Amino acid sequence: MKKIVVVGGGITGLSTMHYLQRIKLEKALDIELVLVEANDYLGGKIHSVKEKDFIMEVGADSIVARNEGVMPLVEELHMHDELVYNSTGISYIYTNNELHAIPPDTVFGIPTSVESLESSTLVSDEGKEEALKDFELSNESFTKESSVGSFLEHFLGKELVEKQIAPVLSGVYSGNLDKLTIASTLPYLIDYKNEHGSIMKGLGANKAKFEAASNKKFISFKNGLSSLIDRMEEDLGNETIMKGIQTKKVLKNGERYELLLSNGETIETDYVVLTTPHNVAQAILENEELDKDFNKLKNSSLISIYLGFEIPDHQLPAEGTGFIVSENSDAKCNACTWTSRKWTHTSENSNLLVRMFYKSSNPAFESMKQMSEEELVEIAMQDIEKSLKLSGKPQVVEVTKWNDQMPNYHLEHGEAIRSLNKKLADELPNVILAGCSYYGVGIGACIKNGKETAEMISRRILL
Repeated sequence: MKKIVVVGGGITGLSTMHYLQRIKLEKALDIELVLVEANDYLGGKIHSVKEKDFIMEVGADSIVARNEGVMPLVEELHMHDELVYNSTGISYIYTNNELHAIPPDTVFGIPTSVESLESSTLVSDEGKEEALKDFELSNESFTKESSVGSFLEHFLGKELVEKQIAPVLSGVYSGNLDKLTIASTLPYLIDYKNEHGSIMKGLGANKAKFEAASNKKFISFKNGLSSLIDRMEEDLGNETIMKGIQTKKVLKNGERYELLLSNGETIETDYVVLTTPHNVAQAILENEELDKDFNKLKNSSLISIYLGFEIPDHQLPAEGTGFIVSENSDAKCNACTWTSRKWTHTSENSNLLVRMFYKSSNPAFESMKQMSEEELVEIAMQDIEKSLKLSGKPQVVEVTKWNDQMPNYHLEHGEAIRSLNKKLADELPNVILAGCSYYGVGIGACIKNGKETAEMISRRILL
């Protein structure tokens, strides 16, 4: 019998366990599965909090439905009847202390036509004129490993990128665009440029695909995303799940491995899957050669603040779902989601629920890290009054600090992962890294990574 231990009970770890169990049953594999999680609950960054009439997601708030593996997993878990879809609407950018609608027919703020560019109230006439060089300049040197910020600015101009595109893209990918690759953000952009001679033309030619993707693009569940975690745990049945126990160390013992646990126990196993944040995996493995690559991986931080009010959410701008903040504004937040508008299931009585985001790239972040919950809520309330012109005492508050837990895919990320995997294969075969620190930050990417990890292990066992 082969034993497999998965360390980390977030969505990657649970997906790995789920698909290992399925393969075990389908192929009648003689394997033992164990999941070890440091927290007293499973889910990692997926955690739903219910208070009064509100549902608040302290981590991820939704799943991109079109990602490979997402809907098949929902069907496998028989959760289709519990699905809810996001409401679509207008997104805004808060700049110069005013809300400006992001123009229609844009993808991550990038215009898909000249008409879309011309309709923008965020960019000056000079900035719009500069963006037209996209139709004239050909791509001579950019590759998918180039900086996405440099690529966009070269063809679309500095003003359009800074005022309309960067706030959106930076909000999605949690980083400086000059330090993020095209491959790790929007790899299709360079293909569109090369094939159509223009980024805007390429997006326009594929407009139907993006419109289809935006329709019912995100999913959640009637009782919050934790419903998915609860069902996955339930579905694992008799497999061993250990909660509230840290993995302190992984030691090689001949062809097998020993896991030293915080409760004093030792587990012997044939395979170890580390789905923890990369810095936790680094501490567990404690290997100087691996440290050289682990040290190249970066994390960002985030403070999330939910505020629920006894105010009808129709007092918000019509058809809006939230805003992103540009650099030249008086608000301290990076973004604000009008959660009760975007996800109607989160507010039973249709009262206002907003979520404020403060990122480590924010100049005010370092001082905010040291603040109490009361001080943070005061800042959030000031931002709401400035941007939405609303005031009132919140009935519900939920503050979450994700310190150094948000993966940041910079220009050296891909090479560091390749090097790590090669060294592991040579020095610690059958110790496998998985999760958002390495292969994609979205829940869909984590589900896919978990499934691929399970399939890889089963192939090795069947050799």
